[in-house]
This record gives sequence, C-alpha cells and structure tokens, in this order.
Amino acid sequence: MRFVITGEWNRNRLLQTIVVLYALYVCGLWVTNALLYFAKMSLTYQSVVEYYLGSEERFLSPRSYQGLLEVSHFHLFAMGMLLLVLTHLVLFIPLRNSVKAWLVVVPFFSAILDEGAGWLVRFGHPAFAYAKIAGFLLLQGSLAALVGLSLWAVFTGSQRNYAGGTARSPNS
Repeated sequence: MRFVITGEWNRNRLLQTIVVLYALYVCGLWVTNALLYFAKMSLTYQSVVEYYLGSEERFLSPRSYQGLLEVSHFHLFAMGMLLLVLTHLVLFIPLRNSVKAWLVVVPFFSAILDEGAGWLVRFGHPAFAYAKIAGFLLLQGSLAALVGLSLWAVFTGSQRNYAGGTARSPNS
C-alpha cells in the first residue's frame, strides 16, 4: 500500500509485474470457472434444476448435502481471498468512490448468490435456479471488470493513492 500512497507505484515495475501476473492468474481462474460451470449445466433453468435435483432421464443423482458442503467449504474461503485481493486493488484505481463501492459490493454479493443459490435449488425450491444463473453471470462479469480495471490502471499509469488523490510522478 505504501507504494500507492507515496506515488512510487509508477516507478515500481516489480509491483506492477505482480499485479499483472496476478490478473493473468485470475484470468485462468475465470476461464476454468466458466468451463466447470458449463461442463455441469448451461444457462437454462432446466439444466440447473437437473444438476442439483437430479434427472432420471439423464441418470443424474441429486447433489448430496455432503457434496454441497465440501464444495461450499472450499469456495467460501477461496472466493473470499480472491475477492479480498481483487477488490483491494480497486481502491487504487482512479474512479469515483460510488463506482468503487459498487465494484467492491457486487463481486462479494454475486459470489454469495452463486454459492448459496445451489443450496436453495437443492433444498429450497427449483425456482432458485434463476438466482444460480444470475449469480454465475454476475460473478463472471464482476471478476472480468475487476481484472480489466486493474490491468488498465497498471498499463495507463493512472493509479490513485489510498486517500483518493492522484499519485504524483517523479517529474511533477
């Protein structure tokens, strides 16, 4: 954080390299997240319901409590850490605070919706399949936005310090 506050961000190529490599790593996660989702179901109500409640025609068993619990246990920790880092980077992007607030809240909300909607489909009501689809799309979209904005800030040199002022270059 010191690098952004003092304006050293623009001169610290190693820090910029770390952010770029992290963003590329998250791009890999983003792609595999979509591939895993579409390997199990599609963006249709019926496919989500069949995945969680099972389908005799397709010989699919319903998702078990134990299976959902194991996936949620890992996802809650991993997504929390991922979003902590990505949303932290938003603090240093030159955007209005109201936009930054949305860029922080929406990814966390969508991750919780994406994870919780599967439980709700399985143990609540099949209509929550729409929430699962919305959560997935919103999560993928918000992750793409966070990565894109982080890369934009690195490559354009337009980072702001933590207090909201413009980071000064050494020639200013």
